[in-house]
Amino acid sequence: MAVQGLTKAKIVVAVAVLLSLLLSLIVPGAARAAPLDRSSAPAAQSTGEGYWMAGWDGGVFSFGSARFFGSIPGRPRTDPIVGMAATADGGGYWLVASDGGVFSFGNAGFHGSAGNIALAMPIVGMARTPDGAGYWLAASDGGIFSYGDARFFGSMGGRHLAQPIVGIAATADGRGYWLVAADGGVFSFGDAKFFGSMGGRMLARQIMGMAATPDGAGYWLVGLDGGIFTYGDAKFFGSAGGGYHGEGFIGMLPTPSGLGYWLPNDGGGLFIYGDAQLVGSCVSSPVNCGGIVAMASSG
Repeated sequence: MAVQGLTKAKIVVAVAVLLSLLLSLIVPGAARAAPLDRSSAPAAQSTGEGYWMAGWDGGVFSFGSARFFGSIPGRPRTDPIVGMAATADGGGYWLVASDGGVFSFGNAGFHGSAGNIALAMPIVGMARTPDGAGYWLAASDGGIFSYGDARFFGSMGGRHLAQPIVGIAATADGRGYWLVAADGGVFSFGDAKFFGSMGGRMLARQIMGMAATPDGAGYWLVGLDGGIFTYGDAKFFGSAGGGYHGEGFIGMLPTPSGLGYWLPNDGGGLFIYGDAQLVGSCVSSPVNCGGIVAMASSG
């Protein structure tokens, strides 16, 4: 038997331990092990989250729930890809080149481009309308080109700019948009409200882009060094400013809830803040996808 060979003293100790364990299960107030503290355990990643990154050569890299719909690798450096926008349902995306050429994939409809226009200055970005049936292209001189159901509400074309335009963001209802310049100046059109800017203030590095909050009542600006500047109802969840990261930041992408954001750099690295989840990046990808210029969410 299992107890064979034990001394009487050992048997007594074993029985006492067994009784103690039984009492801890049936007697109120008896000592028992504390529950495992999981407060420091990593949060589970959102299975529905996904995004794309686009390279200057037209390569597209998909992560998480974002599906790959195609790309145009081999784009010449003379007319590189400079912007990207996703459709409202995440079923497609557009790429825009510096010459105004627009390339559509998945269910993204082609509504026109500036590829056959002699541009005064290159295109630097694009923004879609809420229903995805149109888009705006923005040039570095502040010129605006509207296609599909995107309406023209004004531009900075032909007006003096202290620094070139580097980005565009549309309002939630598609009845206005903002332009942001490299010095942090913000220009509002249509129903886009002005909530503030960095224009005329000292910046460690130039501004690279902007993004609007989901309700259009605020916006973020992002610097080349990863610095974040918030206006209106845009909340600050952290930044990469003040540190050396080896690569320059290309812009920012807010989460669908507006309670977080991703900061991508041109090496394909990704910094996450707030409720943004990391579901992959070029750094963790076996594919060499450097030279990143734009990012879009599938959510």
